[in-house]
Amino acid sequence: MTQSGIKIIAKNKKAFHDYHIFDTIEAGIVLTGSEIKSIRAGQVNLRDGYATIQDGEVWLMNVHIAPYNQANRENHEPRRTRKLLLHRREINRLLGKLQEKGLTLIPLKLYLKNSRAKVELGLARGKKLYDKRAALKEKESRRQIARVVGRRGKGYE
Repeated sequence: MTQSGIKIIAKNKKAFHDYHIFDTIEAGIVLTGSEIKSIRAGQVNLRDGYATIQDGEVWLMNVHIAPYNQANRENHEPRRTRKLLLHRREINRLLGKLQEKGLTLIPLKLYLKNSRAKVELGLARGKKLYDKRAALKEKESRRQIARVVGRRGKGYE
């Protein structure tokens, strides 16, 4: 647990590889008892998740929260649709931005903030294959530069 009361449960690392992230927003999640227990146990996968706006409400789709082992027959469905909690003006702002072609809402990370589950959503546009290649090439060149600079400081010249 960090000083600000935030404990990160799951990150969507693939999102930064597959999308250009323009904006982020924090939202609460409506959960059942077995879901929050599974989240506390770290049994969450955000990889294929996304969010949509339907009838003025934001819904989190296709996020896998594993069933809780100690739950009774009232256990939850792992990939059920979950309602996200946002203020009306935030939903309207997102709705306006989502009208742009190619923008989508994806979950970037799920965390506990003061013992409440929150999800960070990113307003994103999908990368093309050549964008992904360029990003990998840039990352590799930065690694090589850091490697060379690190050697100089240690007397390897």
